[in-house]
Amino acid sequence: MTETAVFAAGCFWGVEQVFRETDGVVATEVGYTGGHVENPTYEQVCRKGTGHAEAVKVEFDPAVVSYEKLLEIFWASHDPTQVNRQGPDVGDQYRTAIFTVNDAQREAAEKSRAAEDASGRHARPIATKIEPLGPWWRAEEYHQQYFEKKGGGACAIHR
Repeated sequence: MTETAVFAAGCFWGVEQVFRETDGVVATEVGYTGGHVENPTYEQVCRKGTGHAEAVKVEFDPAVVSYEKLLEIFWASHDPTQVNRQGPDVGDQYRTAIFTVNDAQREAAEKSRAAEDASGRHARPIATKIEPLGPWWRAEEYHQQYFEKKGGGACAIHR
């Protein structure tokens, strides 16, 4: 039986690729969540009026990879201290966030965020928000598994 986790950490192309390369991840899907517009398009999200984040839904086998391990990968894959940006990508759609599907995930995410903040790895405080997953809107097909379709690697991490 699989479980679902949802992370926002900047441009969803690179975030998706990091999780697709993780043992125990069964499937990924990029999309939009955390906003107030129904069925948003990429263009609407980029205009910054929807409140949505570019996010990745990760379906994983907890017998192979734990949610806590996915959180470790999340922290390592971006700069969680940047507010509404990752490197050159600026806007609330690029915010850092963990969207939880149940109380156990919320508790694990809060514990993980506190540990990451106390780790000394960051010069600034963690900006990552933790919130319950609301409506999920699948991104357009050309965004799914983008690097596998177009070539290239994960987006650069800017710290």
